[in-house]
Amino acid sequence: MFTELGHFALALAMVVALIQASVPLIGAQRNNAAWMAVAKPAALMQFALVALSFAALTHAFLVSDFSVLGVYQNSHTAKPLLYKISGVWGNHEGSLLLWVTILAVFGAAVAAFGANLPPALRARALAVQGMISVGFLAFILFSSNPFLRVIPAPGQGQGLNPLLQDPGLAVHPPMLYMGYVGFSMAFSFAVAALIDGRVDAAWARWVRPWTLAAWAFLTLGIGLGSWWSYYTLGWGGWWVWDPVENASFMPWLTGTALLHSAIVVEKREALKSWTILLAIITFSLSLLGTFLVRSGVLTSVHAFAADPTRGIFILALLGLAIGGSLTLYAIRAPQLDGGGAFAPISREGGLLINNLLLTTAAATVLLGTLYPLVTEALEIGKISVGRPYFDGVFIPLMVPLVALLGVGPLLSWKRADLQGALGRLKIAGALAVVGAGATMAIAGVSLVALGAALGFTLALWLAVASLMEWGGRIRFGREGALARLINLPRSAHGMTLAHFGMAVLIAGVTASSAWKQEAIQVMKPGETMDIAGYTMTFKGAVPQQGPNYSAAHATIEVSKGGRPLATLHPELRTYVQPPMQTTFTSIHTNFFSDLYAALGEAQGEDGEYVTRFYYQPLLPFIWYGVILMVLGGFMSLTDRRLRVGAPRRAATKDVDVSDAAPQPAE
Repeated sequence: MFTELGHFALALAMVVALIQASVPLIGAQRNNAAWMAVAKPAALMQFALVALSFAALTHAFLVSDFSVLGVYQNSHTAKPLLYKISGVWGNHEGSLLLWVTILAVFGAAVAAFGANLPPALRARALAVQGMISVGFLAFILFSSNPFLRVIPAPGQGQGLNPLLQDPGLAVHPPMLYMGYVGFSMAFSFAVAALIDGRVDAAWARWVRPWTLAAWAFLTLGIGLGSWWSYYTLGWGGWWVWDPVENASFMPWLTGTALLHSAIVVEKREALKSWTILLAIITFSLSLLGTFLVRSGVLTSVHAFAADPTRGIFILALLGLAIGGSLTLYAIRAPQLDGGGAFAPISREGGLLINNLLLTTAAATVLLGTLYPLVTEALEIGKISVGRPYFDGVFIPLMVPLVALLGVGPLLSWKRADLQGALGRLKIAGALAVVGAGATMAIAGVSLVALGAALGFTLALWLAVASLMEWGGRIRFGREGALARLINLPRSAHGMTLAHFGMAVLIAGVTASSAWKQEAIQVMKPGETMDIAGYTMTFKGAVPQQGPNYSAAHATIEVSKGGRPLATLHPELRTYVQPPMQTTFTSIHTNFFSDLYAALGEAQGEDGEYVTRFYYQPLLPFIWYGVILMVLGGFMSLTDRRLRVGAPRRAATKDVDVSDAAPQPAE
């Protein structure tokens, strides 16, 4: 009964979405307040109905209702409770329902907290959001129904892909979708502004919180996915430029550009047309990621669907959303006021260069991701685009970007003194040079050492520059610094945290890429292997039974200099339903480096197993960097001036210095 209720609620939600997409839009055009007011209850009602539908599907998984096709195909009675819940979105139909649920959450949030929005802007934005909902609800109901029945009901399910039965994968998709779908609000506000023909600072203040929230969630989602790949797949890596990884990374790049561009619109009412275009591009790339994952054009552990009909449906939605919004942009953008002028050397100029580098980087990733698909579709041949291409085109774009991140926040608006800004960063420059020299002295002269020296130079430069800029804001060392620290807007603290987190991440990527060590071998019980000064002693593997799998459970003792250090227990798991083998790695960390062990196939009759060991220097810094960036995003979001509907407080000389040119720390 609850299942039928969920299906009915989903169909009713589409009817409500149709009303939301049309009535408020017509009302805004006719300046009819009553029709515009329909947007709020429609958005809230759509959320309630979609949430009810999602709850019904979750209930079916929890009670193992195998009469529902999705539950039968992706669950099992022996599956732990956490993975029964994550099984809701561990498949094509359920993941789309999660997508629509989050879409409804954002629409309801604007409806509930957007009371101070201009009525016409709110009505148009929620109408555009309703249009997106109509497209995806139609897709679910007509081609990807999560409530299809199996008659008669099977007695047992087929289980969930074992690779997805992991705590990281239980959290990763919802966070990723919060980012993907969150950018829909920036898109809706952009289209609403194009229809209205007006973009101003107030508009930017409304766009920034939604963009910032989406960016923070997407950062967290990408970080969780990378962490899952690192400790689950047993290959010792955290990023491989997989097409589905790229699908989430591209909107992150353009979303970062959008976030910075919206600042210029808010502060100086410049780059209006560019900001609108970035909002359209960012959400378009989110939709493209949806298409790549669910169309069947890609084969990946992340991909769900292989039905070409579904792919055509999504492609049609993609064409309508992107084509329609870009056509509207082409018609209305020339009519937008250009905004304030600025000199090339200024805060605006720095943010514009930042945008150009980020969007160019996204374009290079897009080219590398789609080119093999295009050549295969045209029957030119199968071409593989891998790490050499992505590293070769992406890293050169990131070097000037990171260098600029250290200088940009010190530049003043409209016109800036570049020499003066660089003069304030002498300490950062000196430490960066010292770091490069120390790297070369330790590692010697080689291409690897040169790359590592460049990475550490950039990391030190950005980290120290970020701290110095923050210190300049509070005039560190001067009287009243503590009061200025307490009253400094949270967005300033958030920016420092995010930039510092990027520096920490760069250090982790640099060290783990340059000095990673690995050893792959067959070992008998009692044999040892040395790696990076550690001695790994394989004590053997014994059978072990899990809740829905059997495993070979290994014991590996780690020592250094003859002193016992840790015991690792990697496993080779064999799942019953569906039948599949997976690795379960074991990692010892001292929070500066990781020692990583994975167990492979048994060899022979003497208890021999393939073992893989990896030493990863500074790799934990990657996760620390992601955490700092996410914290920076959410801290900025708590800034009163970035809360939806909150008026801006006027700055005082010694308290709110967020908009002034920062002073050097002394």
